[in-house]
Amino acid sequence: MAEVVLYHHVQGLTEGVRSFAEDLRGAGHTVHTPDLFGGRTFGTLAEGMAFARETGFGVLAERGVAAAAQIDRSAVYAGFSLGVMIAQQLAQTRPDAKGALLFSAALPASEFGGAWPPGVPLQIHMMEDDEFATEDLPAARELVATAERAQLFLYPGDKHLFADSSLPDYDEAAAGLLKERVLAFLAGVDERPLP
Repeated sequence: MAEVVLYHHVQGLTEGVRSFAEDLRGAGHTVHTPDLFGGRTFGTLAEGMAFARETGFGVLAERGVAAAAQIDRSAVYAGFSLGVMIAQQLAQTRPDAKGALLFSAALPASEFGGAWPPGVPLQIHMMEDDEFATEDLPAARELVATAERAQLFLYPGDKHLFADSSLPDYDEAAAGLLKERVLAFLAGVDERPLP
């Protein structure tokens, strides 16, 4: 079974993120959910973004990297939206990364030092008409085109945090399909030998 470090989105470590982690645990995986906001959650993206800006994106990234450093074993790094920034950084820079799961966002590989690392599997999930993810879609396509084992899944709709069951953006059908694909990904990750 896989070890997963799952980073929350800008509205915080919501019940929906916790529930998603529990579903992965229910499938036998070990899932860590670092709380970058110290227990705070926000009712809207705008409120969460204001808090993130006030705290500083660099500070949040440092908290996320520090949380990953406490885990002894190699891991799959996963993130929702804001959490993608940390998950992708770790997947690209830690030599023991076993994979990456990016939900509702993606950054160019150049943000973290260059090309996607050879042999590290990647899965990206976005809604086709999500106004926030649309600007990240070219980066997602580039990552998938250049990585050895990568998949980009686009879902019909315009919701951003569609896999968080505690938010109005939740889309049960899309979230269910995302979860199936994530579980298949995690099952396959264990087949990849570490470098």
